[in-house]
Amino acid sequence: MDSYDIGLGNNDSTIRALANQDNVKFWESQAENLFWSERWHRALEWNPPFARWFVGGKTNASYNALDVAVKKNPHKKAILWEGEDGSNRTLTYQDLLFKVAKLANALKKLGVKKGDRVTIYLPMVPELIISLLACARIGAIHTVIFSGFSAQSIRDRVIDSKSSVIITADGGRRRGTIIQLKNVVDDAIEGLDFIQSVIVLEHTGNQITYNAKDKKWNEFVDSMEPLCNAEMLDSSHPLYILYTSGTTGKPKGVLHGTGGYLTHVFATFKWIFDIRDSDVYFCTADIGWVTGHSYVVYGPLMHGATQVMYEGALDYDTPARIWEIISRYRVTILYTTPTALRMFMKSGDKFPNSNNLTSLRLLGTVGEPINPQVWKWYFKTIGKEKCPIVDTWWQTETGAAMISPLPGIETIRLKPGSAARPVPGICISVVDDDGKQVPKDSKGYLVVENPWPGMLLTLWGNDEKYKTVYWSKYKHMYYAGDYAMQDKDGYVWMLGRADDVLKVAGHRLGTAEIESGFVSHKTVAEAAVCGVPHEVKGESIIAFVVLKDGITPTQQLKKDLVTHIRKTIGPIASPDQLFFVKKLPKTRSGKIMRRLLKAITQDEKINDVSTLEDEASVDEIKSALADLQHTLGRS
Repeated sequence: MDSYDIGLGNNDSTIRALANQDNVKFWESQAENLFWSERWHRALEWNPPFARWFVGGKTNASYNALDVAVKKNPHKKAILWEGEDGSNRTLTYQDLLFKVAKLANALKKLGVKKGDRVTIYLPMVPELIISLLACARIGAIHTVIFSGFSAQSIRDRVIDSKSSVIITADGGRRRGTIIQLKNVVDDAIEGLDFIQSVIVLEHTGNQITYNAKDKKWNEFVDSMEPLCNAEMLDSSHPLYILYTSGTTGKPKGVLHGTGGYLTHVFATFKWIFDIRDSDVYFCTADIGWVTGHSYVVYGPLMHGATQVMYEGALDYDTPARIWEIISRYRVTILYTTPTALRMFMKSGDKFPNSNNLTSLRLLGTVGEPINPQVWKWYFKTIGKEKCPIVDTWWQTETGAAMISPLPGIETIRLKPGSAARPVPGICISVVDDDGKQVPKDSKGYLVVENPWPGMLLTLWGNDEKYKTVYWSKYKHMYYAGDYAMQDKDGYVWMLGRADDVLKVAGHRLGTAEIESGFVSHKTVAEAAVCGVPHEVKGESIIAFVVLKDGITPTQQLKKDLVTHIRKTIGPIASPDQLFFVKKLPKTRSGKIMRRLLKAITQDEKINDVSTLEDEASVDEIKSALADLQHTLGRS
């Protein structure tokens, strides 16, 4: 196994020593890095599976992200923004604070109070960061929706969160086209009387229709006072809801708090990226995902970092676009996804090699395991064998990184394909079905043994589901839903999802949600989906559809169903292959046997089929897949 002894020369052994000695006291020491208007009186209140960190403490996320930095250096550059069309903007920390205060005052004028929810559906523009921080400033709970999601997906989330205000834009830019964000929002909220106002940012200038509830950002928000005191909130006050796919049909609203979450994000951002005042940091994640929340908004800003923010496709209108950005802004830290790296790698070395990447000193990956071949390409071609790679594992639910190399505090041997060891203060194990630790180098389920500050508070409006999804498989241990293996050195190797969740381009998609989307079409009786390995996306979606009686399967119907999925969920959920079948492999109790679908599509041996109701369903799917053999690269 290849390994690389490379780090940045830091070696603070006291951090791990304190964490191993007293986990709770250790996290207390990390919380001291934040601003608190009132100190906590109890570090942890643990009523399994509910945790409250820094009880009695009062703080504010927006204050920690902006006011602290402004007091140190108000004129430091916070955001270097570039649009796909070549436009650019630079905002200092003082600029950000003024703009956040204006939006916070605008929200208050609209009647938004502490604890109210605000839905944000914006492209990757500075106003997206401003929107999160304005909500946090007044104690409103922000819920960001990725700008690639459909009207139905927005509607489901808005209804669940009962947001009173939506912040959107006239449009966003991607691959040379304008995404009609405002039109999508109008479709999503039709008939929802509890929505009081829609704030619309004029970004692209495309023609849209304004309704009675709409407020133009450049008229309404920009007219407000640029001063707004931050509301000091209890440490456990909810900061945001972020919806993520699971094994049930509807996405789960993951609820994160304030003080504990900020403590975890602040610490891990420093440890992982070894952030320095001179750094120019570039995380390619969209803020619609948790990586954008933790390591585009809160982490960098709490450290007073300068970061690049880009709106658009990283390979448009040239595969060299990302490398040109790095060269132009002298980026020192790049944090991106294995999916993006596979795409760049496929384009060839000439594009990165034709740009000056000598400013880079640290590389990172997030969202899915990175395979050794891509890791080595990243290390050699992009990092020129001088940049450590931080391969991070974490989830929407964990709030911040749980497993990662930590150049900020220790030199470590890097193993391509491994996320290295758990970060200090995080207790992780790999266990069997009975919760017993498996031997080294053996596959098992990843669990977190103790509560940690960044962990979700609960699922929005559903404590029972929170208990069932994450804490019912093992008593008092958090079940991550991932397979993993731990080697003799304590390095963790992630081995994919253990539940009915797909990882497409690093994004979690629940099979049940996609299947529900198919069944909502008038022609479909049943559907099942599974993932197969994909050269670029990691996994691609294959769908098996049973039509209602009397419906004739046609190529046009296939296209219609794919279009339907794009409309009901979003383009990211589009299947790459769709097959019409007469029946699906099910247990005698009626549960779809997705492990059989996956085994068939990957040409693996099918083991126990004792619970299968009808073996003919397997034969039919094998037959339907005959024309897929070439696509999957098999003879």
